Amino acid sequence: MTGGYLTQYIDTQASVPMAPEESLHIPRSERSRKVLVTGASGFLGGSLIRRLLDQGAEVTGLCRRPQPELEAAGVTILSIDLANSKAVRNACRGMDTVFHTAAKVGIWGRYQDFHDANVVGTQSIINGCRDFEVEKLVYTSTPSVVFNGEDHSGANESTPLGKKIPCHYPTTKAIAESAVRAANGEPPGNLKTVSLRPHLIWGPGDPNLIPRVLERGRKGRLRIVGDGVNRVDLSYIDNVVDAHLHAESALDNEAHNPGGNAYFISNDEPVALWPWINELLENNGIPPIEKRISLSKARRLGASLEFIWRLFRIGSEPPMTRFVASELAKDHWFDISAAKRDLNFQPNVSMEEGMKRLLQYSSTASSNT
Repeated sequence: MTGGYLTQYIDTQASVPMAPEESLHIPRSERSRKVLVTGASGFLGGSLIRRLLDQGAEVTGLCRRPQPELEAAGVTILSIDLANSKAVRNACRGMDTVFHTAAKVGIWGRYQDFHDANVVGTQSIINGCRDFEVEKLVYTSTPSVVFNGEDHSGANESTPLGKKIPCHYPTTKAIAESAVRAANGEPPGNLKTVSLRPHLIWGPGDPNLIPRVLERGRKGRLRIVGDGVNRVDLSYIDNVVDAHLHAESALDNEAHNPGGNAYFISNDEPVALWPWINELLENNGIPPIEKRISLSKARRLGASLEFIWRLFRIGSEPPMTRFVASELAKDHWFDISAAKRDLNFQPNVSMEEGMKRLLQYSSTASSNT
């Protein structure tokens, strides 16, 4: 249940068509801006693409599955494995901006798989942006890069990256974020980069976070971990899309230019996690969570399950890990003052309004099935 787990990993390969050479020399002011969005089949990537289309951008999307709706809207869809360095690099050719939202997400799996997608894939994007003189790169990171097993209560960007994080996803995302930040200003095109750390993206159409909570609630598999009063940030999908577009624009700023920086993104309305989950469950006709487990017990359970899963090479995710135990019991809310100042970002959809929209969406979806 950590930020950034909603993007999709691209895992099919294809050759990438080259942009016509002459199109690379048309001044940007005389044509629509060309944008590449990785993770196009994901919740964030797809939402960002639809907003870019509304702005009149010429969009290319990378994803693992066909997207007939996006293709019908005029999006060029490419199927590329993030580990295919040459193809990923070439996909950046002719672009003005690259939004890199794709990642391998999850709490379990082989380190090499996470490294290939999140580290190698991101470096290939950086190489493509640099070699083809893409102007801007907006990278979707995760707040989990600062995980240290303790509370983050109003933490800001001065918080150091975590060390020895017991989860491959944030470990590899931290490496990738560092590479993106270091790439800012790299010649020959003096690439401008910015990294965003949205926390727990949710909203209508979310295929992971909300459905997973509801499914486990229906099966009675949820337990309150810790004292149940920990506060967390959540990020409504429209606000996260706004943040990415504001970040792209802000890279043109002279004052407070965000180039090379990373920013926490959220709704700026920390909620008590377990009461919020219980409200969500009750709104969907599911009994609230009453059973509890202490953080110390949850961590010991997680460590035991991790050992068993490794010993027997079980492919599925363990029901508990040390990382998840801490995430469910500790404060995780962040100071987004820097994003407000440098990116001109302001969450426009409140938590209350977001919940109303989610319930309306769920009601409409249920009536259509």
